[in-house]
Amino acid sequence: MRLAYTMTRGRGELDPLLHDTARRAIASGRRVAGIVQVNSDRPGCARCDMDAVVLPDGPVIRISQSLGREARGCRLDAEGLERAVSVTEMHLKRGADLLIVNKFGKQEAAGRGFRPLIAEALDAGADVLVGVNPLNLQALLDFTGGLAVALEPDAARLADWVAGDPVASTQG
Repeated sequence: MRLAYTMTRGRGELDPLLHDTARRAIASGRRVAGIVQVNSDRPGCARCDMDAVVLPDGPVIRISQSLGREARGCRLDAEGLERAVSVTEMHLKRGADLLIVNKFGKQEAAGRGFRPLIAEALDAGADVLVGVNPLNLQALLDFTGGLAVALEPDAARLADWVAGDPVASTQG
């Protein structure tokens, strides 16, 4: 059981990186559970729709809500996120080597969302890879008690870590 997180610097870079990591892990034979996020533009709106792809093979669950054209607040649909958590929990109970959580966000920082599944996966002996942004990094570090290692946001390095390479580079 290993626990790691990664953080990208540019907006929108984390989602495709973790999606690629998940595809590689599944292709290599790892039993993967969790979610990755796919964003899609919405015509006439400045903000995109957010969908969670439940690993390894679906379903896709909408986790954003439309708050109107000019809205700037949090668009997370907590009910959609909890549906994704519930489906992921079913996949995790069937057995997984790796849990990927696209984002340790506000819900997880508050003790909800994927936070209980992260603990459950670790208790079951699975590796856990979590995406995080700077706003929620301290909450993640507090939750993990300093056990999580930081990984460079690089596809090859994440693939090495997923494959079990003990010298996969960490962030500085």
